[in-house]
Amino acid sequence: MSVILRRLMFGKHDLQVLEGLVRNAGREELVPRFASVSATFKADGSLITEADLAVQRRLQAELAGHWPQYALLGEEMDALEQQRLLVSPGAGLWCLDPLDGTGNFAAGIPCFAVSLALLCGDQVDAAVVYDPSRDECFSALRGQGAWLNGQGLSAPASPERLQDAMAMVDLKRLPEPLILALARNSPYRSQRSFGSVALDWCWIASGRCQVYLHGGQKLWDYAAGYLIMLESGAVGGLLGRYEGDWLGDFSLSPRIAVAATHAGLLTQWRAWITQGLRD
Repeated sequence: MSVILRRLMFGKHDLQVLEGLVRNAGREELVPRFASVSATFKADGSLITEADLAVQRRLQAELAGHWPQYALLGEEMDALEQQRLLVSPGAGLWCLDPLDGTGNFAAGIPCFAVSLALLCGDQVDAAVVYDPSRDECFSALRGQGAWLNGQGLSAPASPERLQDAMAMVDLKRLPEPLILALARNSPYRSQRSFGSVALDWCWIASGRCQVYLHGGQKLWDYAAGYLIMLESGAVGGLLGRYEGDWLGDFSLSPRIAVAATHAGLLTQWRAWITQGLRD
């Protein structure tokens, strides 16, 4: 079956069904457990709670019931199994982060999401990111647009200047020269970091912040939010190195994320990042 035919099979009705599954999982599995579960550390140093596992189990079963032709790659799976699925995805592959922002969730900070993407070939064809705290469901279909709670989502063409922009920057994973450059001479109006990568991408798409930088994201972190960002008309992508070309393949290796609400702003942002690394 061709990739084009698979895309035709997953349309707006399918997306609406998918939104319902993700919304219900967030409301029924995450909200009752919010700020009331303990977290443990995984081998890579990240956190996991029973809520992560509950959402993954539930969605894996429900997705198989609706679309049995697609396997699921979840964050809370063995790394060898993740790699096997990525190398041999079959007709397509769900990519799930059942609880993006686990640290926030466990600490009682209401900034977390369920993130789900459908990977077909070398592209993301469909995406849903649900924020239970605000009851905001972001979604997208490749080539058809992005939506927030069913309403069209379009990134703004302002501000024009980087110095007027609100930035989202995750400092933890950036190289030291860039951290120092940002601390000494930040080029934007103000800066935030929220602790949920999936929502970071969506908030660029909605224009809540206008430039974005993150030094190391995993596939399940960015797969859904990245498509929503692109389909909103915002620009950016994933890099292997700060001055490199945009990457277009899927990998389990962490990737740098850079984005902006429009092309002019992205050009200014990438130029400043390049200079900041050299100073």
